[in-house]
Amino acid sequence: MKLGASLPVGDIGTGPAVLRDYAQAAEGLGYDYLVAPDHVLGGNPNVDYGDRRVGTTATAYHDPFVLFAFLAGVTRKIGFAAGVLILAQRQAALVAKQAACLDELCEGRFRLGVGVGWNEIEFQGLGEDFKTRGKRSEEQVRYMQALWKEPSVTFKGEFHQLDDGGINPRPKSGRVPIWFGGHAEATFRRTAQYGDGFMPLAYPAGDKALAAFDKLRTMIKAAGRDPKSVGLEVWVSPGIGNEDDWRKEFSFWKRAGVTHVNAHTTYVSAHHKRIAGKTYAEHLDAITRYRKAVADLVS
Repeated sequence: MKLGASLPVGDIGTGPAVLRDYAQAAEGLGYDYLVAPDHVLGGNPNVDYGDRRVGTTATAYHDPFVLFAFLAGVTRKIGFAAGVLILAQRQAALVAKQAACLDELCEGRFRLGVGVGWNEIEFQGLGEDFKTRGKRSEEQVRYMQALWKEPSVTFKGEFHQLDDGGINPRPKSGRVPIWFGGHAEATFRRTAQYGDGFMPLAYPAGDKALAAFDKLRTMIKAAGRDPKSVGLEVWVSPGIGNEDDWRKEFSFWKRAGVTHVNAHTTYVSAHHKRIAGKTYAEHLDAITRYRKAVADLVS
């Protein structure tokens, strides 16, 4: 199993020194990878959007490609994962180019998590269609995988066309790992057909998670692929419970066949809770305690 930690940019700051120090500290603690989210635009935090689910500019987000390219130069072995990049609000060929360049600069340490997004204001500001984001993102993945694999590509889809073109550099392995985030039926299908991994957030440790994993494995087999070739990532919360609780949850995920566990110190959901503090020291203390608690379970 791989153990990751979130990068709490919105809490500890956006400057180079603090992010370098945090990444190097996580690497020194033995973490395998760092996760950063993606939001290009946000709404005005002083506006009441009513029933609309709109993210605002109240929290800072670095662009994952820029952030990880910087961190690649100040770390040696820790990996990076976008959790998740909102693919459909970007041009697919540009994302393929950025991911390939990052793959080169970090020497294969990057996983590209992708999702369809929910913040309509971002699609508006980036000039992309919110309503077609699901089927466009699926085609984007196929298009990018073709660009990573071959030096020259001819691609004809509903949304993308290319007549004998390509990118350079390309990943030495011929691909950048694509991990799908989300919980819709289409996400399961896309993961089964095209994904290198699945990173859901909706499932606490329990039968619902096991049922979802079994469903995905069945779909992967039906797609003619080996379920063991598709990773599973879950997020856990050092902000809730104690060391014994963390060990029990981690052991559950290990028995369930999870390959990646991300200790997230800021994410909040029905079963996640952020840590109480927002300082660099408090975040570092949280991931230090978590890593120590599960150290013998990771391998």
